[in-house]
Amino acid sequence: MRQIVMFNWVTVDGYFAALDGNLDWVVPDPEQVKAAVNTIPRFDTILFGRRTYELFASFWKDAVDGDRTAPDPHDPGRRSREHGSIGIWLNEATKFVFSRTLKDLAWENSRVLPELDSDQIGAIKKQTGKDIMVFGSGSIVSQLTRLGLIDEYQLLVCPVLLGSGRRLIDGLPRSVKLVLLESQTYKSGDIMLRYARQK
Repeated sequence: MRQIVMFNWVTVDGYFAALDGNLDWVVPDPEQVKAAVNTIPRFDTILFGRRTYELFASFWKDAVDGDRTAPDPHDPGRRSREHGSIGIWLNEATKFVFSRTLKDLAWENSRVLPELDSDQIGAIKKQTGKDIMVFGSGSIVSQLTRLGLIDEYQLLVCPVLLGSGRRLIDGLPRSVKLVLLESQTYKSGDIMLRYARQK
């Protein structure tokens, strides 16, 4: 069965976005980007909430140039082939966006799901294909966690205390135990933590 994997940048004090949604606090790291490029062949499908989908679509839909480079969303002015690879993958991946209001999806390979239905997500997990990634989308991550549908949590912790912001997961009726799969530190001070949901 396909796995659902959540990836998010987070601060040391547990926020995944500022109160206004910005990610200006993210600490970019070239080695982390290279690691991401090595990881993305594992996935062919992405789940989004509406807000994250619109942010990603506005940035990535036309980001890759003729030299197959793309800008770094967290380091203005810097382009790289690694970001080009990420952009190509994002454009080619199947994208499901949970929204009751979106109608016109200009980003290729996108489809609206009007509600997060556990049976429908379970059916998607059973389909033939690679694993499924979730970016951003705190409300979606919270709902999927409550339903026990996320198999792996990837948290890229930045050496930043934001003080206030949006929490990644809210409203869990009980604690969810996780098992550490891997940790990776980077020169920037970023730390990648990979956890599996304890069965």
